[in-house]
Amino acid sequence: MSTAVFLGFIVLSLYLALRSRKGTGSQSAHDFFVASRQFGAFLVFFLAAGEIYSVATMVGFAGGIYAKGPTYGIWFLGYILLAYPLGYFLAPKIWEAGQRFNAITLADLFKGHFDNRAVEFVVALSSILFLLPMAQLQFTGLIAAFRGLGWSFQPLHLVLIAAVLAFTYIAISGVRSSAYVAVLKDVLMVVAIVVTGLAVAGEVGVAKVFHVASEHVSNRMNDEQLRFSMSTILFQSLGFYMMPISVQFIYTAKSADTIRRTQVAMPLYMLMYPFLVLASYYALTRSDTLATANEAFFVAATHLLPSWLLGLVAAAAALSGLLVLTGMCLAIGPIVTRNLLPHLPESRQKAGAKGVIVVYLIVSILMTLMAPNLMLTLINTTYYGVTQFLPGMIVILFSLRVRPSAVVLGILTGQLMAVVLYLEKVDLGGINLGLPCLAANVVVMVVLNLLRTPKGLQATA
Repeated sequence: MSTAVFLGFIVLSLYLALRSRKGTGSQSAHDFFVASRQFGAFLVFFLAAGEIYSVATMVGFAGGIYAKGPTYGIWFLGYILLAYPLGYFLAPKIWEAGQRFNAITLADLFKGHFDNRAVEFVVALSSILFLLPMAQLQFTGLIAAFRGLGWSFQPLHLVLIAAVLAFTYIAISGVRSSAYVAVLKDVLMVVAIVVTGLAVAGEVGVAKVFHVASEHVSNRMNDEQLRFSMSTILFQSLGFYMMPISVQFIYTAKSADTIRRTQVAMPLYMLMYPFLVLASYYALTRSDTLATANEAFFVAATHLLPSWLLGLVAAAAALSGLLVLTGMCLAIGPIVTRNLLPHLPESRQKAGAKGVIVVYLIVSILMTLMAPNLMLTLINTTYYGVTQFLPGMIVILFSLRVRPSAVVLGILTGQLMAVVLYLEKVDLGGINLGLPCLAANVVVMVVLNLLRTPKGLQATA
């Protein structure tokens, strides 16, 4: 029964993707990647949430809570809740700048404002490098989810099926199909989490679950852990809207006011987290030993839910991974065809991006199967890299006069410093290493902008 329900929802998702093509005719590159800036608040809301709340929510967050207690969740909930009010003010300005420069990618903004090839190239290339591991994160999350549910997919078969489905969504109508499928995915994910949490409350009781959890995990942080959580909340909230995929989804809205309305409603998703924590702690009440902490949420689902609801949970996990996977593909494809290959005619950009997406998926599959630890380690550097775009973005959004060379060297300084500190495992007393790197980025940009540009940079300034 669970398999039939699961397949039914996958077929429904494909139907919704096909429905998204209705009335679009032959899609231009702008329509394929940013829906010709036509989405209302409803679709933008679900599309943005689809990128934020992925399969990692059910796997990684739940596993972290199970293994480390509520202190693990503080940074996760904190940075998202802080990012939303920042987004209320910044995201509409990003939309306005995107419209002004007819942008599809984040790099298009930098190109439009600075009219400088070096800036465009650095932003485009570093966007790809720091986003590369994210597809593997979704593949790995899907493998963990289906193992937790007891479904016996071979990893190779699962990632191949996921890649084919993701590419099918993209090929049908680009970001439009992602938005339509995101509505189904978000509904299923919230229902799966809430129903599982309610099942735990009904079977064991809220008080007992939390009492048992208090005996296994700590709800206290030492000074260094507190500094790390607070500095990470600040740093990642600053980088939240610097993600190339987030910027691209902002462009899909039909107005700046549409973006503001979605930002007001986005915190509603946080209401599902008490149910997720309850479901995660259920595993602590059992004598079973989990193979990995990533299975924590699915223990409650497999033991307490009827077969048909288990199929719904599996569909929610699958679509949660697939939607973020399609978002990453839709972000990386046009970065290559528009910004790394700037002379490619717009009429060929969509077809070229599909080829790039196929290569990206193949590389991600190979890395998932052959070197999973390498890419999963690099995922930690994603925010370190993309948050370095913030100073340049502020320059763009507020039309400040700053030399392109100063922006480029600021970005590179922050990114290289972050990678070195991370690889060398430098201890900053608990402070998230991204913050001093961002500060160095700003200092370099300001100082170089005030000084005369060195001759060696005049060709790119």
